[in-house]
Amino acid sequence: MMQYPEPIAKLIESFMKLPGIGQKTATRLAFFTIDMREEDVNAFAKALLSAKRDLHFCSICGNLTEDDPCEICRDKTRDRSMILVVEEPKDVMAMEKMREYHGLYHVLHGVLSPMEGTGPEDINIPSLIARLHDEEVKEVIIATNATTEGEATAIYLSRLIKPAGIKVTRLAHGLAVGSDIEYADEVTLLKAVEGRREL
Repeated sequence: MMQYPEPIAKLIESFMKLPGIGQKTATRLAFFTIDMREEDVNAFAKALLSAKRDLHFCSICGNLTEDDPCEICRDKTRDRSMILVVEEPKDVMAMEKMREYHGLYHVLHGVLSPMEGTGPEDINIPSLIARLHDEEVKEVIIATNATTEGEATAIYLSRLIKPAGIKVTRLAHGLAVGSDIEYADEVTLLKAVEGRREL
């Protein structure tokens, strides 16, 4: 069987490192990239390097940002009495598209998962607890995904936060169980925020 030249084989291998990209799709993307104009390939490569080099996590909320603190944490018009806790930075983007939530965020960068060996110390929980010492915070909305791990994380956070006298709510399940926030449409997200419940 004929082997691909090494540069193509390496490109296919690189594309296969992306989630959800198998051999066929990686091969198609590699050949598409080869057919692109050189300036487009250069722009693509620069965009990849820039995203990797220029982005970092906000020291307050953990969201992806170029500047620290991030734009949302710096925004004085945001409602500082509410913090919405999400699993990943992409969930912040999904919530912001809705344009109905005006509080702050906190990104956990994962969920509790004993099966995968992920405990409370492995995700961004300590900085959340530190933020709650700010007397402005009156409510924490837990918006972890409706998965077993997401639910376990929500219950764990609720038990940690409630003794401080802060209201803890959970997004209503207008979101389908087992689904991810990033794939929900704005109406579903709005209903989920409106129908949140206390834990």
